[in-house]
Amino acid sequence: MSNRKVRVRFAPSPTGALHMGGVRTALFNYLFAKKHGGDFLLRIEDTDQTRFVEGAEEYIMESLEWCGIKVDEGIREGGAFGPYRQSERREIYKKYADQLIESGHAYYAFDTAEELGALRQKGEENKETFTYNNATRVELNNSLKLTKQEVDAKLNAGESYVIRFKMPVNHEVKMNDIIRGNVNVNTDTLDDKVLFKSDGLPTYHLANIVDDHLMEISHVIRGEEWLPSMPLHVLLYEALGWVDTMPEFAHLPLLLKPTGNGKLSKRDGDKLGFPVFPLFWKAPNGDTASGYREEGYFADAFVNLLALLGWNPGTEQEIFTMEELIAAFSLDRVTKSGSKFDPKKAEWYNHQYMALKTDAEITNLFIVELKEKGIEVEVALVEKVVGMVKERAVFVKDIWEQSSFFFETPTEYDEKVVKKRWKENTPAQMTAIKEVLAGVPNFNAANAKQAVSDYIEKNEWGFGAIMNALRLCIVGAGKGPDLFDIIEMIGQEETVLRIEKAVSVIKK
Repeated sequence: MSNRKVRVRFAPSPTGALHMGGVRTALFNYLFAKKHGGDFLLRIEDTDQTRFVEGAEEYIMESLEWCGIKVDEGIREGGAFGPYRQSERREIYKKYADQLIESGHAYYAFDTAEELGALRQKGEENKETFTYNNATRVELNNSLKLTKQEVDAKLNAGESYVIRFKMPVNHEVKMNDIIRGNVNVNTDTLDDKVLFKSDGLPTYHLANIVDDHLMEISHVIRGEEWLPSMPLHVLLYEALGWVDTMPEFAHLPLLLKPTGNGKLSKRDGDKLGFPVFPLFWKAPNGDTASGYREEGYFADAFVNLLALLGWNPGTEQEIFTMEELIAAFSLDRVTKSGSKFDPKKAEWYNHQYMALKTDAEITNLFIVELKEKGIEVEVALVEKVVGMVKERAVFVKDIWEQSSFFFETPTEYDEKVVKKRWKENTPAQMTAIKEVLAGVPNFNAANAKQAVSDYIEKNEWGFGAIMNALRLCIVGAGKGPDLFDIIEMIGQEETVLRIEKAVSVIKK
């Protein structure tokens, strides 16, 4: 790695919700920058106005914020290298497109969409693929074929044109990728990409190179779908005379479907019931997509699971804080091959974070759920309940299922448990236990347990059978933490009422 200051950028297009693969790209850029004391920039690449989606830019920024990926320079943060929205930089790019024409590395192409369409169709009829490249360009409607006077006349007349890169003939482009090693491509396999469009805006290829150069980007860390563009980008750095400051490249592996067969998509999530976006998204046309935040995932659990998709620390450690990730992260431990996403592993991460968070943190979140149900109780009681059941929960919303009986008298009784635990003599036994509990002085878990145990022993009843039936009366099911802890928390009066209700309601 060179001695220049590390400056990286995450440069999404505002074309819709940010895929979790995009969040991972941002995360790896952020971890790399912070590991090396560098800067993390957010640049919005909105030069393709036809694909711009209202609200997408804000969604991108909110997603990074939720994940704790702090932007050093960007639209909101400002910075010395702005503007950070490409559409606000449009005056910058034409100068470099003109420079490439003057140096002979690019040319004007006046071919209409109809003319190019006809060439493609003709190619299909001959079972060939038409490509605008160093073999075909000499016969087409461009400044390589036309005289200077003809070109000037077309430009002065305001004819529509694009500026294309003039790909060298039979030239070996030798490149290095931090993750993939040496990559060599012959230019005869590449087409003459459009760099500048007739609408006065650059394409991704030119804008990307110019912005990375002007923003002094040291490392370009992006998804492997951009690997085919790398030869053109390297050639552009050479053509513009910027080889000495060209960034190093690293192309990250794809996130794959749970089957491992192909790139992870929204369709996979819809089919298998998991989100592929960080936050809930509602498109301008009304289409919606679920988000990790709204599904109940903790931001730090989401970041942790993303970090280990395509990177491993070389140890057995799986749970990392952001600080630990920054300390451990390196691009040489990023894999070349795609990484399979496992929704069950995502839930496992959330469960681990549920256990790691303090009871007070979870209580603050769970109280919101209780209020939505119209339940107002003391914070101390909720915190005690959370401490008893959070180990069984994956999400905060699961805590209600594990603890509703602390806050509400059961109205239904689990049929399977009734069938198994409620015998002919159970109502009489429960009524007797109710009287015992009603008479316990200094009512608490220990005293209630002692009184009930003594009574069971005296009557020579089976302790397990009585406890299972009593749990059914108190909880409405065969679940929950220690039964006498529950009894202490709901209180003597409520305990007696629940047994009475169960005896009157449950019919074998």
